[in-house]
Amino acid sequence: MTTLQIQPAARAMAIEYAIRDVVVPAMALEAQGHSILKLNIGDPIAYPGLPTPQHMVDAYAAAVQHGMNGYSPSYGLPELRTAIATDEQRKGWPATPDDIYVCHGVTEALQIIFAALLEEGDVVLAPGPHYPPYMAYPQMFGARTEEYRLDPNQGWDLDLDDIEARMSDKVRLLVLINPNNPTGNVAGSAQIDALLNIAEKWPNCIVLADEIYDGLDLSGDQVAVASRSTSVPVITMNGVSKVYFAPGWRIGWFGLHDPTGRMTLVRDAMERLLRSRLCASTPAQRGFLAGLEGDRGWMGAYIDKVRKQRDRCVERIRGIDGLEVQSPGGAFYMFIRLTDPKWANNDKEFVLRLLEEEHVLLVHGSGFSSVRGAGHVRLVYLADVNVLDDAFDRIDRFLQRHRG
Repeated sequence: MTTLQIQPAARAMAIEYAIRDVVVPAMALEAQGHSILKLNIGDPIAYPGLPTPQHMVDAYAAAVQHGMNGYSPSYGLPELRTAIATDEQRKGWPATPDDIYVCHGVTEALQIIFAALLEEGDVVLAPGPHYPPYMAYPQMFGARTEEYRLDPNQGWDLDLDDIEARMSDKVRLLVLINPNNPTGNVAGSAQIDALLNIAEKWPNCIVLADEIYDGLDLSGDQVAVASRSTSVPVITMNGVSKVYFAPGWRIGWFGLHDPTGRMTLVRDAMERLLRSRLCASTPAQRGFLAGLEGDRGWMGAYIDKVRKQRDRCVERIRGIDGLEVQSPGGAFYMFIRLTDPKWANNDKEFVLRLLEEEHVLLVHGSGFSSVRGAGHVRLVYLADVNVLDDAFDRIDRFLQRHRG
C-alpha cells in the first residue's frame, strides 16, 4: 500500500544551500570515526585563535544576568541604532538612528527587504557567483534572480557592461556584495561610482549593498556604497557575525540611505514587517553595542592573522598543479579554479571525492552559481597555518592520484 504524501510548497523544495548541504556527507564520515578538516563554512568561531572579544561576551552575559531578556523595540534598541548610525557616519554617509533597523542577522534583513519590495515578475540583479540566499529568497515572492558577471580573469571585478545590459524596469534591486562572498573581491570607489551611474538611469531600482565583511578589507579599497551616492537610494546591510566574530548571536541590521526621498513608502512597508515579527535578541543586541562602543584595538591582531593565512594559502596553491587562484582582497574566502581537465567541469564531484578520500571539506563553486561559479571551489582560510598546510598536502595528493 502506497502512502499518500502531503506535498510541500514548490518554492521550499527549490531551495539549495551548498555551504551546509555538503556537511551531510561529512557528518556521515564523522559518524564512522573519521576526522574531517572543515574549510567549508564562514564561521570564525569554528577556528582557533579568533574568539568573540571578551568585552562583548561580558556585555551579553550581563544582559542575561540582569534580566534584560524582554522584547526590545521592533526596530532595535535605540542606543544600538544610535551606535550603528554613528559608525556609519564615520564611513561617509549621513545615517541617523531612524534609518537603522536591527534584525536576526543579515539573512532576516534580506527576507524583510525582499518581502517589502518584490512582486510577481520583478528581478533582483546579483553578482555571479554570490551568497546562495540571493538566489533562493526572491522566488518566494514571485520574483527571480538574474546574475551579472564578475570577471574571473580580472580579480573578479564587476563586469559593468554586463550589468548595464541586464538592467530594465523590472530590476528592483541591484546587489553589490563587498567584499564578495565567495570570491573575496573588493570593489573600490571607481567601480562603485560606475555601478551607481548605471542604477541612476532606472528610477525603480535600489542598490542593495551587502557590507557584512567590510571590516575584513585586506586591500585598502573598501568604501561604503552609501557614501558614494548623492541620488541613488541605497540599502546597506551589516552585522556582528563576521567583523565582530559573533555569528551565532544572529544580529544584523539594514540602513536606508534615501538622498532624494524616494523610499518613504518602502520604509513604511519594511517597518510593518518588522513590527509583525517582534524583535531581534535583546541580550545579543547589548553585546553588539559593547563591540561598537568599546575599544577596537583587538581588530588589528585578528586582521594580521587572517592576512597571514591568506598569503600562505596563495603560496601553497601556486605550488599545486591543477589549481589557480587570484589573491582575495577581503573577507576570508578564496575561490580556487580547478584547472585539471578531469575536474574543471565537475567541481561538485571534486568536493565529494576529496571529502571521501582525503577528509577535507570544501564547497563546490557551482553551489554559488551554476554558471559563474562552476569549475571552482571555495575555501575558508581561517584555520591555523599548520591545518591549512595539512589540507593542501591532502589536496595535492588527491590531484596527483586523479589526473585528467
